[in-house]
Amino acid sequence: MDRCTIRERARVPRLTQGVILRARLNEVGGKLTDLLFPPRCVGCGIGGDFICATCRGGLPRLSPPFCSTCGRPLIQEESCSSCRRWKLDIDGIRSPFAFQGALRQAIHRFKYGGFKALALPLAQLLAQHLEDKPLAADVLVPVPLHPRRLRERGYNQSGLLAQELCRLVGLPVAEGTLFRHRNNRAQVKTPDSEERRSNVLGAFDCRDDKLKGGRILLIDDVCTTGATLNSCAIALKKGGAGSIWGLALAREV
Repeated sequence: MDRCTIRERARVPRLTQGVILRARLNEVGGKLTDLLFPPRCVGCGIGGDFICATCRGGLPRLSPPFCSTCGRPLIQEESCSSCRRWKLDIDGIRSPFAFQGALRQAIHRFKYGGFKALALPLAQLLAQHLEDKPLAADVLVPVPLHPRRLRERGYNQSGLLAQELCRLVGLPVAEGTLFRHRNNRAQVKTPDSEERRSNVLGAFDCRDDKLKGGRILLIDDVCTTGATLNSCAIALKKGGAGSIWGLALAREV
């Protein structure tokens, strides 16, 4: 899997003929796939793109006020009741969109439908958010799946997002140091915030100290309560990481 940054790729002196041939075959294969199965918007079905310009413009963006720590939108509260009850170990969580409408459909197809081609357009939305509202980071770390769930699904959707984001913003991806050693129940099947926290508490660990002192940007597809991202942050801080921010494409509201 390609983990190099844009700058690292620019320093590669020469590609072998085999690598060039594979790249050209992949390009031809991609064009042939687009010809036979042209992209259609997951929101409205119009051909041309996986998320058309109209649906992209209508995506439900989150706007202030929201909690400065967990990023939860605040409607009538002056401060976040959840963060008053549970102190988070993560420095903060941000999400550009609400988990609704066309974006919800796109994430469901990407995550459960094997629609891996959506990784790029979804990562572009994250890249635009980082351009508008930068977060200090040295490395991208996708939220890992348990090995059993990874075998069942065939891919880690957060890992695919992180790899595409790497190519767009130039931050390297670190996979392998943070791992999930407990195959707990899926968060979507956990009914309330307290159970979600206990469900993932202690589910993650660090294999080594390669991220020691680093500024980490955790990448996930959806944030509901922030429990999973916070559990990852606990493990990373035990491994010596410096600052840890979470960035999820969408947020349950």
